[in-house]
Amino acid sequence: MNIHEYQAKALLGRFGVAVPQGHVAYTPEEAVDAARKLGGSVWVVKAQIHAGGRGKAGGVKVVKSVDEVRDAAQKMLGMTLVTHQTGPQGRLVKRIYVEGGCDIKRELYLGMLVDRATSRITIMASSEGGVEIEEVAATHPEKIIKIAVDPATGIQPFHAREIAFGLGLEGNQIGSCVKFVTAMYRAFNELDCSIVEINPLVVTGAGDVLALDAKVNFDDNALFRHKDIEELRDADEEDPAELEAAKHSLNYIKLDGNIGCMVNGAGLAMATMDIIKLYGGAPANFLDVGGGATKERVTTAFKIILSDANVEGILVNIFGGIMRCDVIAEGVVAAAREVSLHVPLVVRLEGTNVDLGKKILAQSGLPILSADNLADAAEKVVKAVKEA
Repeated sequence: MNIHEYQAKALLGRFGVAVPQGHVAYTPEEAVDAARKLGGSVWVVKAQIHAGGRGKAGGVKVVKSVDEVRDAAQKMLGMTLVTHQTGPQGRLVKRIYVEGGCDIKRELYLGMLVDRATSRITIMASSEGGVEIEEVAATHPEKIIKIAVDPATGIQPFHAREIAFGLGLEGNQIGSCVKFVTAMYRAFNELDCSIVEINPLVVTGAGDVLALDAKVNFDDNALFRHKDIEELRDADEEDPAELEAAKHSLNYIKLDGNIGCMVNGAGLAMATMDIIKLYGGAPANFLDVGGGATKERVTTAFKIILSDANVEGILVNIFGGIMRCDVIAEGVVAAAREVSLHVPLVVRLEGTNVDLGKKILAQSGLPILSADNLADAAEKVVKAVKEA
């Protein structure tokens, strides 16, 4: 789950992470009030969407008067912001963040994530702040500092000092960095984050280390422990199909291909996507209906797949262990009839009640292609899409 920048800063601030003062605004008038509350003579007006690259797209403006705050707010609110992360459709700006100006001496990068290879929270830092970390990794990998923290000990002062020294900080900046990194690690751990990214992390003229921007994502599987965080979800920033899937306990992620997939089990779903690619196709989604799905959940899953206008064919791949093949077959038939199936459908069933499942499909009167194995299924659906 993602949240907005202003929400991320508020959460991090609770743990002692240094962040600039700011206020969210939904109207130009609220933006002006925010600037007056903050005081000073320089403010930054930022569009709040779940995507990076806002500055290059006109979603971040430095202003030097209250009138300029109002003007920037009027232009941003209601605009469709297109960045390299939103895709060509862009995102509608419904809220902005007004922040006090900052005396920036240096721009750095600091991030934390769970490294699957080491099973540890890993701190990443770089002197190349304000630049995408992927770009730094590709062009200057030597400028990236990586430290894996042993979960048995948690973060220690020497971890944070290593980051500070690696970034070339000196004097009071080192102490400020140690406090910042330690607080950020505690927030990451206690909030069950999947990533925390500060880009840029800035050193001010006074030697303070400050989060000028903040991106925080959470592990969805841990949200039951953080009801307050779950309430921060902005449904307008999420894919409607993914939200609908979540309501029915379906694991669905939209992709860019044209072959819809409905599978039970995450590992089998990944294998299904891989073999579609192997036979020259492109999966349109990841969808795991789970091991104990009902006919109703299967029907909903089918509808969600077909709600994607890019889908030109569907592959259903079910191994019936806990899940019974006849339940899947009934769900597929019910959904296909309800939505008036108009794309090729290939079904591969194996396991519990497989013969009954195949019988239900065969007697449905629907143009369903049956497959003997996974390779056969992938080959048939790719061929059917190309010929359609």
